Amino acid sequence: MSLDKILSISGKPGLYELKTQTRTGFVAESLVDGKKITVGLRNNVSLLSEIAIYTTTEEIPLREVFKKIQEKENGSATSISHKDDKIKLEEYFFEILPEYDEDRVYASDIKKVIMWYNILQGKGLTDFEEVEEETSEDQAE
Repeated sequence: MSLDKILSISGKPGLYELKTQTRTGFVAESLVDGKKITVGLRNNVSLLSEIAIYTTTEEIPLREVFKKIQEKENGSATSISHKDDKIKLEEYFFEILPEYDEDRVYASDIKKVIMWYNILQGKGLTDFEEVEEETSEDQAE
């Protein structure tokens, strides 16, 4: 499963997998406890594949940040918790992404990234490669 099917829902903890679309929204399943919920169109929902982290030069896609964490941790869970203090979180994030924009990336953002990585890693969803869409040239071959 790619990050294109993983959601962050505002006001709901953890991450969710997009299951199906309904007339009034969609059904998502929690990656934490497996419970299914219906999400209306009024909820603020973000696909992990669409999230990026600000750096001093550009925006880095979240999947690239996850890859850097994965390399640092040799594929296992992070060595720090998302509940650690602000200074510890910022130091850890600076090791992973030294060029991140400290003015626009808050400690709460770092907490989410670390928590999300650990959830995905715990579920075995560690393929952070970008899914390439087939072009018409590929289909013609």
